[in-house]
Amino acid sequence: MSLATETAAPLTVPPAPRKRRIPGWARGIIWAIGIVAVLSTASYLTGVNTLTSTNTAQTALRLALPILLCALGGLWSERGGVVNIGLEGMMILGTWGAAWGAYYGGPWAGLGAAIVFGALGGLLHAIATVTFNVNHIVSGVAINLLGLGVAKYLATLIFEPLSGNPRQSPTVPTFDTYSATFLSNWLTDLEDQQRVFISDAAGLLNGLVTGVAPLTMIAILLVPVSYLVLWRTRLGLRLRSCGENPVAAESLGINVYAHKYLGVLVSGGLAGMGGASLVLLQGGGGYLENQTNGRGYIGLAAMIFGNWRPGGLLGGAALFGYADGLQLSGGGRAVLALLYGVVLLLFVIVVVQLIRRQWIAAALGVVGAGVLYWIYWSNDTLPSELTPYTAHVVTLIVLAVASQRLRPPKAGGARYRRGEGD
Repeated sequence: MSLATETAAPLTVPPAPRKRRIPGWARGIIWAIGIVAVLSTASYLTGVNTLTSTNTAQTALRLALPILLCALGGLWSERGGVVNIGLEGMMILGTWGAAWGAYYGGPWAGLGAAIVFGALGGLLHAIATVTFNVNHIVSGVAINLLGLGVAKYLATLIFEPLSGNPRQSPTVPTFDTYSATFLSNWLTDLEDQQRVFISDAAGLLNGLVTGVAPLTMIAILLVPVSYLVLWRTRLGLRLRSCGENPVAAESLGINVYAHKYLGVLVSGGLAGMGGASLVLLQGGGGYLENQTNGRGYIGLAAMIFGNWRPGGLLGGAALFGYADGLQLSGGGRAVLALLYGVVLLLFVIVVVQLIRRQWIAAALGVVGAGVLYWIYWSNDTLPSELTPYTAHVVTLIVLAVASQRLRPPKAGGARYRRGEGD
């Protein structure tokens, strides 16, 4: 008699279901709604309507553009593995090129000249860092100094005979602006009704569709374009691989030098466009010495705040542009009201941290909210000497808060020689 034996099939444990992540665009919409809600509440409680006015939104958009374009420039360079703190110098070259080109050929010629001059600064940075392996920080500092010096020399040589002033150019033509008239009229009516949240959202949105220049639309369009190119094309994958592991990229037949050069050249061109936005939009009208006022560095901070992602740096540029625009349109009292809004935001964050049982983070949030509320409660307005530095202070605070979650490209700033993996 034979007994049939069965071999039991090995038990397989089904994989744990993956948590569904909220898409990036959906997170952006949620954040936008939340920020509008905070600003609306702060505006209602403080009585400062400037927080959500059309004028503030218009000014913030105009001031956010050079920051956004510099941040995009930094993204292209650093995703390719080249740290670019020379964005300020490339932007300065762009301001001079924009004024020179616009004076002789109109705003579109000025935009093209700004891109070329910015790209030339990027080319110098690429030659130093990629070909000669110069330290990226040292090269970036040199580009900033060189850009400042070259712009001063060229302004004295070209603009002084025209304007009589070596520090500025003659007035140059700027881009025309366009408005969505029907939508703008409807939003203006909603804003005038002074209804909580609805009027605030209408005022902010109205500022984004009124008096918009072609350069503004191009700059905003470059955000999704950069995402599609860098994350959805073969070229972008190769460029990002050079920033993560250039030796492995070379072993797969990728020309690492060419891709690094491309990233830095695009970076310089975008920074030059940022300089052009200071010259060719309404409120500009010409080159002026020290016109950039450190916006290249703030653009670099916006890129870091955005964790080297296009959507994140868009939010960073909007934040810094809003802080700068608010102090121009509303002065110290409006900035003080913004502090009150930050207190409300910190209160929400503290509640979330308590639910997550993150006791240390919640305690730090309480301390920060207490300090900011004390500043708001003890002052009627901020001194006029401090308000021009609002965007710079916001930059420092945001970088300090965001530094715990950053993930830069692994080979960013690393020296590379062809054939190192052999």
